[in-house]
Amino acid sequence: MEGMPARRLPRPHRFDVCVAVGGLLGGLLLAAIGLSTRRSDDPITLFDGPWPVLLPLTVMAGCELLRRAAPRTALTVAGVTVTADLATQGSLATVLMFTDVMYAAVLYGPLTSARRIQWITGLLTVAGTLVPFAVWRVPGALLIGVVVGAVAYGPAATGWIVRDHRDAAEAARLRAEQTALLAETDRAQAVTAERARMARELHDMVANHLSAIAIHSTAALSIDDPDTSRRALTVIRENSVEGLVEMRRMIGILRDGSGEREPAAAPTLDGLEALVEGARAGGLDVSLDACHGRVPTPVEFAAYRIVQEALTNALKHACPGRVTVGLVRRGGALDLRVCSPYGHRDGPRAPGSGAGLVGMRERAALLGGTFAAGPEGSRWTVHAVLPLEGESA
Repeated sequence: MEGMPARRLPRPHRFDVCVAVGGLLGGLLLAAIGLSTRRSDDPITLFDGPWPVLLPLTVMAGCELLRRAAPRTALTVAGVTVTADLATQGSLATVLMFTDVMYAAVLYGPLTSARRIQWITGLLTVAGTLVPFAVWRVPGALLIGVVVGAVAYGPAATGWIVRDHRDAAEAARLRAEQTALLAETDRAQAVTAERARMARELHDMVANHLSAIAIHSTAALSIDDPDTSRRALTVIRENSVEGLVEMRRMIGILRDGSGEREPAAAPTLDGLEALVEGARAGGLDVSLDACHGRVPTPVEFAAYRIVQEALTNALKHACPGRVTVGLVRRGGALDLRVCSPYGHRDGPRAPGSGAGLVGMRERAALLGGTFAAGPEGSRWTVHAVLPLEGESA
């Protein structure tokens, strides 16, 4: 049809060209010295002499050129050619090239064709063994089946074995690549998760102290009172020293091969009272109502950090008034609620980045819990529900 591109024949592989040329030259040499597979007086020989074998030989060499590029076409033409070669005295090179085309058709052809060739050559071998013996009733007739098996089924079986090993090796390679890809993905996810965990820890450890320093330094600069300035400087010094100690401890943990500093013990809910006292020292009016009993360590750690961050945010952003912290155990979860006065003010007492809310939400999500923060009337509420069965998180 006009307008449709002509289909180009596939380009032969370099090795196939070498095989075809070698087979053709070998067949020519055998014909030149008069060596053939049958005598001239054989009943099935229709064309005497060494030169009629050249036509099947040349066609079979052409089939070798397509053994890899078009294996099914090559095998079809080769089958007709080797049958035509029976009318001549025969060439060993033609037969050998046919076995190679049969082998290549199973190895490089489609899977369905490879399986079909296996069945066909197997049936031909059985038929070539039983039918001549049943007709002639002589043991020598069994050799026909042996020849058919060697020429047809043997190469097909060999090609199938090689193909099976090749496919198994390819599947193993793909599995190795997939395993490496999954390992790299897991590594990247682990690095991302570890960086997020480190960011949360650094924020929770340092932000509280730095917020207190910023607030009290502002008070010391804005109020011209020696006693107020002294108290503010005292709080600034305490928070700076504590923040520096915690930062050094974290750096010691992160430094590879550093055994000089042991990790600090994870904070527990028993330290909430001290945490609230620190918030009161920073100027918050805080009340604590905790009735939780014994809870798993991961839940205890997450609850402590959420309360710590909520109090830090209240210290920076809340309006004057009472801040309430409540922890109660309800069923299979720990219910945590921190409420602070909410309303219009000129600006925060210390700058914030929003990372605290992200960290609190991540801590609750890691335990399979829920987290919400937002205004409820005149109060800003931080509410988290942490399942107690999240100990394995």
